[in-house]
This record gives sequence, structure tokens and C-alpha cells, in this order.
Amino acid sequence: MVSGDSGNGDGTPAPAGLPPPDDAALHRLALAVGEALLARRQRVALAESCTGGWVAKCLTDIAGSSRWFERGFVTYSNEAKQQSLAVTPEVLDRFGAVSRQTAEQMARGALEHSGVDISVAVTGIAGPDGGTPGKPVGLVWFARAERAGRIGSVEHRFTGSREDIRRAAVATALLLILSG
Repeated sequence: MVSGDSGNGDGTPAPAGLPPPDDAALHRLALAVGEALLARRQRVALAESCTGGWVAKCLTDIAGSSRWFERGFVTYSNEAKQQSLAVTPEVLDRFGAVSRQTAEQMARGALEHSGVDISVAVTGIAGPDGGTPGKPVGLVWFARAERAGRIGSVEHRFTGSREDIRRAAVATALLLILSG
């Protein structure tokens, strides 16, 4: 879907070592998302974990976003993922909260609980701690689900501070909405 390791100034993922997108870049990207959704006559819902609602904030900063933004689910805990998005305990136990399987169930849950055309889910480890050798700080999984039945996921390994990782994750989630 989208490739890259961190963000650059225009809101797109870029090779590691470049600065993450700033607020202006995220705003420009959110504007583009709104224009695209409006043109496609689609509505979007989000399922966010490590970004804590930041993607929804970027989208709802855009005047008129109620025409294409339905809702966001901030499901930081495993319990919240299960209750709000129907992520199964088996997936969480077997693969963990930061996994392709969890991201895909989050995206499906957001789609099913909102009635929108597309949903995007984000789950990751923003740091500064919480990482393991198999799942390091900076690992973020994204999933995009469509009402038409398609679902896709992508893994990124961002670098930098907690803020850098989260900014890069927000930009990537916005790009996934645009990818339709």
C-alpha cells in the first residue's frame, strides 16, 4: 500500500533519518484526504491506538469534515479493542496488540460499527519503552478496510522520538485513506 520508514515535511513517508511531518504538512495532507473523500462520495472511520485520536483530530480540523468523516475509535487498551471493535481475545493472545491480525480486526470493527465506506486502523509501539526484540519501538501496523470487502495491511518501522513515530504514523494513516 504505502511504503517508507518515517515522515518528511510534506506529510509523506520518507527514508529513516528525515524529519517527521510538521503540523502544516499534516494539515495539507488532511485537506487532500477530505477533497478525495468528497470527490469519491465516501465516508471514513478510524480505529486508533498508538496515535490516540491524532488522525481523527487532523481530519476534524478541516471545516466541513462532517460531510466525509463519520467517527473515530480510540482503543488504547486490549479491552477497548475487544469491546469497541470486536478484536478477538484469541488474536490478541496469539499475535499481540501490535500485529497485522489485530490491525485488520480493528479496521473491520470500525467499518462494521460505523457503516462507512472505508476505515483505517493504526496500532503500534511509539516508545520510548515497551518494545521487544521482535516488536521494537517504532513498529506500527496499519490496516485499511472497504465496504466492498477489500482489506489490506502494511507494517512500518519508524525511527525517532515518541512524537516523531506518532507523527509519521498519522501521516501514513492519512495516506492510506487517500490510497483508495
